[in-house]
Amino acid sequence: MLSLRLTRGARPFVLLRRSLVAVAAAGAGFLLLCALGFAAGHPADPRGALARLLWCAVPLAATVQLAVAVARADPSTRPGPGFTAAGLGPARSALLAAASMATACALGSALALLTFLHLRGDIGGSWLIWAGSGAAGRQLGAGHPLPLAGAVTLVGVVPVLAGAACAACLWPRQPRAVGAPRATAPATPAVPTVTTGPVGPRPDHATSALPWGIALTAAGLALEAYAGSGAPPRLDALLSASGRLGGSPPGVVGGWALTAVGLVLAGPGLTHLCGRLLAIGRPGVLRLLAGRVLQQEAGLIGRPVGALCAIGSAAYAAMELYGTGSGPSGSRLYGPLTGLGAALVLMCAATATLTAVLEARSARERTTAALLRLGAPVRLLRGAAALRAMALLVLLAPLTWVVAHLAAMPFTH
Repeated sequence: MLSLRLTRGARPFVLLRRSLVAVAAAGAGFLLLCALGFAAGHPADPRGALARLLWCAVPLAATVQLAVAVARADPSTRPGPGFTAAGLGPARSALLAAASMATACALGSALALLTFLHLRGDIGGSWLIWAGSGAAGRQLGAGHPLPLAGAVTLVGVVPVLAGAACAACLWPRQPRAVGAPRATAPATPAVPTVTTGPVGPRPDHATSALPWGIALTAAGLALEAYAGSGAPPRLDALLSASGRLGGSPPGVVGGWALTAVGLVLAGPGLTHLCGRLLAIGRPGVLRLLAGRVLQQEAGLIGRPVGALCAIGSAAYAAMELYGTGSGPSGSRLYGPLTGLGAALVLMCAATATLTAVLEARSARERTTAALLRLGAPVRLLRGAAALRAMALLVLLAPLTWVVAHLAAMPFTH
């Protein structure tokens, strides 16, 4: 009830972000139900149904990441004097944020279920052109009974995972000094800082996952090269109209997954490195301000930026693979479900990155106000923001291109 009251009193921009979470949950739930419909309509092809279900893990992970980013930036779930007086501390605030995101995802999943049943013809006629041509019947298993238990389970997957991820990421953790035993940690949560906010990692922890990210990316590229060293598979086996794995080697898919996870883990470290490069030597006021702020915010915006790099490398690799002119036509490779999944992942990654940037901007409001009181011109702050964006683009764009080129090289050469 408190979550619903806070939703009613939220600002329009906060409601827009929650609406985007509901839309993403609807898309992910619809793809999961499509995999179930294909399994119901094609009982003789269990491998194809399982492959479709595994492909749904990518938009599902993107939806969960977006829910976590929106929950972290939601101002109504942060501890305040009123909440603390009412007995709503940091732990209950985390549960409140998880309940809010789970409610939004539940609404989206319910919308996905209604749309899925409508396209199957269970509750009225179809209203999509591609559905009326018979493609929806083959994709969604129209005319075959739908397992009720499977449908209910898949509808509840997105809200449960989103709520659990939000609660785990926002749960207050006790700070522990370096070299001190765990039992001597203070019982109060960490004090929010001006630059990183209440949930942002410490700047010195932003680079801790960089070696693991580099190792996973290198391992993924090596696995792709090893798995694709033989005869290249058919292009329609790598990615078909509905997103099936088909006859693609498992090592190729595993290598892509390792590469994507490695880029996400390396994102904070690369962002911190970009800030250090900006402030190297004897920088001026503009470079020093941009570099220090980028180092402070690396733990907050690094993961979404790494996810954007992973999606960009995957998109470039797909263009390299299917833009060579060999294999079947593009209409066979890219169908409506593939387009829906790609658009969903891109929308989630872009929204999560923008949300993290806005959260970082809100967290340094007092620092910005202090600089303005000291006489810093507004042009300096805008120039520092533009310099940070340009530095990230200059560092990460070539890296994304190299990773994508190496990922597609076993199949194009």
